[in-house]
Amino acid sequence: MPATMTTTSALQSVLARQGHDGTRLMQILRETQEALGWLSPPVLTEIARDIGWPRARVESTAGFYSFFHTRPLGRYRVLWSDNITDRMLGNIDLMQAMCEKLWLEPGRVSEDGLVSVDTTSCTGMCDQGPALLVNYRAVTRMTPRRVEAMVDLIRAETPVAAWPAEWFAVEDNIRRKDILLGNALVPGEALAAALERGAAAMLDEIKRSGLRGRGGAGFGTGLKWEACRDAMGEAHYVICNADEGEPGTFKDRVLLTRYADLVFEGMTIAGHVVGAKKGLLYLRGEYRYLLEPLESVLAARRAAGLLGGNILGQPFDFDIEVHLGAGAYICGEESALIESLEGKPGRPRIRPPFPVTHGYLGQPTTVNNVETLAAACLVAKHGGEWYSKVGTTKSAGSKILSVSGDVERPGIYEYPFGVTVQQVLNDAGIEGCTQAVQVSGPSGVTLGQNELERRIAFEDIPTAGALMVFDCTRDMFEVARNFAHFFAHESCGFCTPCRVGTTVVARLMDKLATGHGSPYDIDEMFKMHRLMQGASHCGLGNSACNPMFDTLNKFRPAYERRLKSLDYEPAFDLDAALSQARQMTGRDDAAAHLANVEES
Repeated sequence: MPATMTTTSALQSVLARQGHDGTRLMQILRETQEALGWLSPPVLTEIARDIGWPRARVESTAGFYSFFHTRPLGRYRVLWSDNITDRMLGNIDLMQAMCEKLWLEPGRVSEDGLVSVDTTSCTGMCDQGPALLVNYRAVTRMTPRRVEAMVDLIRAETPVAAWPAEWFAVEDNIRRKDILLGNALVPGEALAAALERGAAAMLDEIKRSGLRGRGGAGFGTGLKWEACRDAMGEAHYVICNADEGEPGTFKDRVLLTRYADLVFEGMTIAGHVVGAKKGLLYLRGEYRYLLEPLESVLAARRAAGLLGGNILGQPFDFDIEVHLGAGAYICGEESALIESLEGKPGRPRIRPPFPVTHGYLGQPTTVNNVETLAAACLVAKHGGEWYSKVGTTKSAGSKILSVSGDVERPGIYEYPFGVTVQQVLNDAGIEGCTQAVQVSGPSGVTLGQNELERRIAFEDIPTAGALMVFDCTRDMFEVARNFAHFFAHESCGFCTPCRVGTTVVARLMDKLATGHGSPYDIDEMFKMHRLMQGASHCGLGNSACNPMFDTLNKFRPAYERRLKSLDYEPAFDLDAALSQARQMTGRDDAAAHLANVEES
């Protein structure tokens, strides 16, 4: 069926605004869907024709991301956050109550086409759940009363813009500040210091500071900027990775809400150092509500001479654009993020080459975390030596932590590197007995009660910033099961080990949960762990079984009480293998040890 005149007019307006540029396909699809409700086949055909891409290529991008839909899903699209912390707060019962009142099943569209209700991955609101997205706008602190009121508004077909404003309020919950969150910098102050030093001297200060990436990997920021600066290319780019999709992490949300100037200033300093004229901030789709406020900050910086041409009167041109994602955890991986920025499905690239030499549009690109770029402003203002004296010898500066779960005061905590997990828990207010702490989200490490004196630092526990706390009433099997389903849902499907392995593990966890599992199934999960560790294309597959491995190792009774039969002797001594694995110096060594067990 051909597109109507109204549809064509709306679509052409979007295409013109995006310059008919295929590399901006993500923004074209998002704005089109917001205008028309969904991405129909005729609309995809018209988009492909206009940007000069094969239709299959456009449809591939539209079909990859969770927040794009190529069939009608109702005027009201309600997605409940299904992170484990939301489950602990009762999200499943609330969602079921909503579905019963709307007379529909989860995952289905109502018969009148008005509404659909489903689950989605973590929405970055772990400190104020249960949370949901309605037409991709965040709603926090859901209650039975709010469910009833929301159902009434949907039935009355009240526009979302007219819903109570307090429902959409997102709190920052900053509980502890240190050198970054407690800074007194005014916009332009750090940038002026960087420009006064010059690009080469500023790079030396970054290297002297010991600043390392805050996204989890911890690569030296100075080395990355230097490699990008020295790479040959027609243009250089700076990308801010604000796609914090790791369940339990929400620090970047707060930085972008309260410290957006600092983040943009850090991007500008990076642009000065590497010789870039353009920066791109990739904002996760769940933070759609931040798009307009961020655009306002950018406009204010341009008006103040902090962005655009001849910045602060110097011969330095640099500007920034915000690009919105569409619900794909894998885009947190830097090469997948670049693919998405280019209008493609967010699948990780084969490396080498690395983004610093062949990144956005094939040009030298530095990709840094939100917190890393904000911290660069402190180095610019106070110098590398000052910054290096904060934290530990191998972990300079401070770390912002997102704390959620069974604590009295969930929220944002900033400490110098080297703080113990126990100290963080004390400050957050432990409610009763702490059974476990999941550090750095599902892809990180699960700490037991006897490990809480370990320190947050690259030399002990590196982390992207998430701490999810579980008291002694929580079932650690169900925690791991939730994480297994998260990875199965978020696998990009590019490589067979991850695509199949994550699904197999999730199904085996479900089998154990229903009381139909056996020790054979545990053996199968370990086989998947060994397989994915060695054969997956990217870090998602390599880390997908970490929660299962850790919880089975440290909380094995939670699994054994679900086994149908314990009258079984495994083909290899699992306890002995785990004991030896625990003695290894790190997770990779432990995985390598288990991979060498011949009889499985």
